[in-house]
Amino acid sequence: MSFEKFLFYMFAVILLGAAVMVVTRRNPVHSALFLVLVFFNMAGIWILAEAEFLAIALVLVYVGAVMVLFLFVIMMLDIDLATVRAGFVRHLPLGLLVSALMFMEMALVLGPKHFGLARYAAPEAAPADYNNTAELGLSLFTRHLYALEIAAVILLVAMIAAISLTLRKRPGTKRQNITEQHMVRKKDRLKIVKMAAEEKG
Repeated sequence: MSFEKFLFYMFAVILLGAAVMVVTRRNPVHSALFLVLVFFNMAGIWILAEAEFLAIALVLVYVGAVMVLFLFVIMMLDIDLATVRAGFVRHLPLGLLVSALMFMEMALVLGPKHFGLARYAAPEAAPADYNNTAELGLSLFTRHLYALEIAAVILLVAMIAAISLTLRKRPGTKRQNITEQHMVRKKDRLKIVKMAAEEKG
């Protein structure tokens, strides 16, 4: 076994174990920390696949930003663990059914019929001046441009929906009215007071 295969299996085993710990831990902070471990091991696998840009983006974006936000929200919210556990037990049959369907779909898609050695030959080695970041950008903005734009629109709609669902108008909050600010006139803001001059005695 080569050293690269050893690293791949090591990253894969740690990743699967951490993923199981994410969904089995009762403390949500511990689950979030195990998810950080999942991201780091996934980044290691992507580096082995010569996808350095994706690995760095995963660490910087998900570990450096998204998981910090998750931990901040988890620690700031007062989560009732008893209610969460009751809901987990109540929805366990549906969760098991969805999990079984997902495993079946993954087995059909990732099975040897589509990814066997007899179907696909080993990829050719990349040349010395190969830049996977440039190739990724070229693929995204040429062949997969419409899919990228559709994904961007879906994310924009999700952001607007999240803002509209969480927006709360409090009666005592002062808000700007840009229309009224633009329609203001000089006499509404400026008042000239004429006063008689005082003589010094």
